[in-house]
Amino acid sequence: MEFLLSSAIGLLTAAGVYLVLRARSWPVVLGLALLSYATNLFLFATGRLVLNLPPVISASAAGYTDPLPQALVLTAIVISFGMTAVIVVMALRSFFENGSDHVDGKAEDAA
Repeated sequence: MEFLLSSAIGLLTAAGVYLVLRARSWPVVLGLALLSYATNLFLFATGRLVLNLPPVISASAAGYTDPLPQALVLTAIVISFGMTAVIVVMALRSFFENGSDHVDGKAEDAA
């Protein structure tokens, strides 16, 4: 299971980096979303999910589930949603002002 999760994180990271390096703005937005998903999976994987244990330390429980990674993932989801909204608005504004969806604002030369 650890191999599957680490492979998924690596695949999401690789696809996100590949899309971030594209020349158009919409693949860059999708790449940033994939990178945020990979980060969320990584944060969640650091928490070591434990079954049937409470998320708080009590005297009667032999162990506990660490609630910090879950809280970090929830915070990261909210931050990535806001970041994605801002980047989409910036990409739309650039497209409407320049008439092109290239990251640098220049249209590619027609061959």
